[in-house]
Amino acid sequence: MKNTYIEILKASTKLGLTSFGGPSAHIGYFREEYVQKRKWLDDKLYADIVALCQFLPGPASSQVGISIGLLRGGIAGGIISWLGFTMPSVILLMLFAMFVSATGSFDSGWIHGLKIVAVAVVAHALLGMQKSLAPDRIRISIAVACAILTLLIPTAIGQICIIIAAGVFGYILYKNEEVEHAPEISLSFGKRIGFLSWTIFFVLLILLPLLKPLFNSVYYSMFDAYYRVGSIVFGGGHVVLPMLQREVEVSPDVFLAGYGAAQAVPGPLFTLAGYLGQVTAGVPGALIAVFAMFLPSFLLVIGTLPFWTVIRSKRGIQAALKGVNAAVVGILLAALYNPVFTSAVNSTMDFVIVLITFTLLSVYKWPPIYVVLFSAIFGAIMHII
Repeated sequence: MKNTYIEILKASTKLGLTSFGGPSAHIGYFREEYVQKRKWLDDKLYADIVALCQFLPGPASSQVGISIGLLRGGIAGGIISWLGFTMPSVILLMLFAMFVSATGSFDSGWIHGLKIVAVAVVAHALLGMQKSLAPDRIRISIAVACAILTLLIPTAIGQICIIIAAGVFGYILYKNEEVEHAPEISLSFGKRIGFLSWTIFFVLLILLPLLKPLFNSVYYSMFDAYYRVGSIVFGGGHVVLPMLQREVEVSPDVFLAGYGAAQAVPGPLFTLAGYLGQVTAGVPGALIAVFAMFLPSFLLVIGTLPFWTVIRSKRGIQAALKGVNAAVVGILLAALYNPVFTSAVNSTMDFVIVLITFTLLSVYKWPPIYVVLFSAIFGAIMHII
């Protein structure tokens, strides 16, 4: 088991140091590392986990990483996976916070290069997932329809409704087909831990605000605020920004400086909590903010996976998942355009870099870390020129 934990830590830390480009790109990086390279799970199980995490509030990419850690090494594996993926950006943002200034700028060539390579990573993941999750005309059509709807209804609620609708279509179209062998989900914990996890989630969500008047502490107030935000935000990191801005007492300039820094580092945007906690109450504040922000994700994933193991093996659920998995491909296709492509490609040369990095990934099979470094260096050189 010790070797398993070391393996999880190495894989997740590598991703934590190289996963630039936001949640959609993270899904691509995870697939490359966990599905293709390490073969810890296959595309069907991976898509099931991605779909499940899309339904849960909180940072979907972090929840996918936690889930894979849970499958591989139990609850300790989930914690190690989260630490490896999250802490590099937390530490970097805490360092940014120590030297923050109202006019801090984080716009540079190498950062732009990292945004560009995200286009290639997402496109590469999209092609791989389409082959296994949307292999026929019907599911390709569902994927394209979901992509169109996602672009036309760019909200978290809209995305959840699209996934549900795709599941209904999948059920109608595939309910009479033979049950496929569901990829095995082996967990070291069961439904009792799942019930306990859900109970803790709701108890904290309800009691923390009610007990706040009894605790005259900045740390308690921070834990309450960040836990609440992490519990009720759907749609990923960018959706969390307005909620955090309302909850956290920092100036707009300081907040925006931290947002700029969060764009410049790998890992999930939710690690902005580390920056804001550091600004508000130093290192203890940063650690409390990050812990409170991600705790709901742990509780929700641990609470849901034991039941997901059972329900996903049912014929009706498998039929619905065929539609849902096609929807995941469609949502990733929409994300490839907006925000990944629209925020990264601003010129012909940017698109040239996309073509080069995509070719290196898909044709020459370069490891993603080398492609990321190549794009960052290329972006820095173009910025100087």
